[in-house]
Amino acid sequence: MNRRDTCTILSWMTWPAAIWIAYEFLWYEQYKLTGNEGSVHLFTILTDWLGFPGHEKVMRIGVGIIEIVASVLVVIPATRMAGAALAFCIMAGAIFFHVVSPLGIDPYGDGGVLFKEAVFTLLMAAVILWVKRDEGVAALGRLRSWLQRAEA
Repeated sequence: MNRRDTCTILSWMTWPAAIWIAYEFLWYEQYKLTGNEGSVHLFTILTDWLGFPGHEKVMRIGVGIIEIVASVLVVIPATRMAGAALAFCIMAGAIFFHVVSPLGIDPYGDGGVLFKEAVFTLLMAAVILWVKRDEGVAALGRLRSWLQRAEA
């Protein structure tokens, strides 16, 4: 098996990871966007801890919209890397807040299901980013060239 065949197989393997990310984000939108009591409570803890109490709804809806964008991007092959990068950042933030804020790893007393799902989703995004790393390097090179031309 040559490198091209291996890359093709790995590229196809990003589909399950992309589907997981989209499913995970979209599943939780029903709670974020409808103002579910648990979601409101979670984001209230965060906004109070971050020092902008009373802005729970803005943060909750904002995170929900960003997750929807990531879900769409990650299932489209041409934008999969961007979606995975966005998902990685979202989940890194979620994990960070679970670890350092008053939320804790188990805010619902269910054994940390939300935290475990965040870690797994972060890993799925990392898999996509690793498999598509050559595309990412090429895209960054194009961006750098474009920025240099724009400066001139």
